[in-house]
Amino acid sequence: MRAVRRFGVCTAVSLAVAGLSLPAAFAQSTLPTTPIPSPVDPGQPPASVPTPAPGPIVADAGTLIGVVRILPNTVPSGSVVGDPDFEEQLPKQAVAEAGMGRAVAQANSTAFFAHERAVAEASPFGVAVLGKSPQLPVGLAQAALPDRPEPISSSMQPPSSPADQLVKLSGLNGSVHARWDKQAGPCVSPIADARYSMGSASAVNALPEGLSLGGLLDGGKPTENGTGSLLHVPDTAQAHSGVELVDVPGQVGKAVQASSDLQLAGVRLFADTPQEIRVDVVGAPRLTATATGDPATSTVDYEAPVLRVSRGGEELGVLDAANPALDVPVPGLDQRVLDAGVLRLSVGELKQDVVGTEVRAAARLFDLQVLRGHAVGLPTSLVQASFGEQIVRAGAPGGGVDCTTAPAPAAAAPAATHPQAVQPLALTSSGYYAVPLFWTGAGLLLLGSIIVAALPRRRT
Repeated sequence: MRAVRRFGVCTAVSLAVAGLSLPAAFAQSTLPTTPIPSPVDPGQPPASVPTPAPGPIVADAGTLIGVVRILPNTVPSGSVVGDPDFEEQLPKQAVAEAGMGRAVAQANSTAFFAHERAVAEASPFGVAVLGKSPQLPVGLAQAALPDRPEPISSSMQPPSSPADQLVKLSGLNGSVHARWDKQAGPCVSPIADARYSMGSASAVNALPEGLSLGGLLDGGKPTENGTGSLLHVPDTAQAHSGVELVDVPGQVGKAVQASSDLQLAGVRLFADTPQEIRVDVVGAPRLTATATGDPATSTVDYEAPVLRVSRGGEELGVLDAANPALDVPVPGLDQRVLDAGVLRLSVGELKQDVVGTEVRAAARLFDLQVLRGHAVGLPTSLVQASFGEQIVRAGAPGGGVDCTTAPAPAAAAPAATHPQAVQPLALTSSGYYAVPLFWTGAGLLLLGSIIVAALPRRRT
């Protein structure tokens, strides 16, 4: 009798375990994998589809007309790590900063998401206070896939806000264009193009009491002619960034080129005052990185302009590669507020590097610092402004991009008028069978319990 009872218990447990383990065994033996789902809408780009096109390529171009920082290097940087020792090693930030005129063009044939193969962005400005940067709902962006046959353009006048005391912009316009063919990939023109222009700008329109630079900054409402502002850009300025394929002499494959162009006629300091200083830009700076797939033939080209500094029609100096810095005294300011009232202008240097088949470069037009005295207690500049920040990067496969075998970019197909048949998804896990098989195993376990209970028990 004991053997019969033991046989019943073993049978019940074995059946239950077998029933509960069926899903995993069935899934491992027969279930196919799920393919990448296709969109229901024919015009909707897929999330990620490999592009059967020449490559890989990668390119970035960014142009910033200017950025202004109030009391730079004074605010400690925070960290998600929460380690005070680690935070002390981080560079300090400005109390407030604002960027003017941003144009970005990007291309990446290896991007996971299809819409990230080509991206173009243009935005009027960005603001950060104590290292915190809010997201501003002003700007333009376009991405491909799908291929965008036409660019989009719009005016981008931001609404009035307290940020106008730091930067005030007017006459803003932007244009973005991103292209990437489903078959030919980057063999389109252009791949990404972004432009931003502004009619005029004034920066540092008000400072705290006691730091008004001897009354030159009156702290009033920003004016069109820049009166009462530290910096004023009176003429149209434009930032342009682009990524495209270009022909290279002696090479069948095309090179990947990222370029950054800046048009800035000049900047006025203390505009419409007896101490007005003019910084005129002679020539337009252009930074270009061209990747041929061979580091020996890949190049970086930079057209550096010449800066002429004058006051009241008298030339104070020239800024170029041979004369990278210039200190300009500002007579009449309170010597207790500023160290001899000095404005320091310096030319930003060109930096370039080659990493594998990629070429990278960065340049800056010029920097301006209003030097503070030690009597105020902060050994840093009151205001630091940088103009014409440009960054480019380009990478190409060995031999360049061969577009001779790539199919020509196809015209966009009209949208289908009849609904598409929805294909059922493949079974990828035991979840489709978990519920019925669970209850099967539970039933077998219950049946085993009944068998055990029904068997006669031996009395001791």
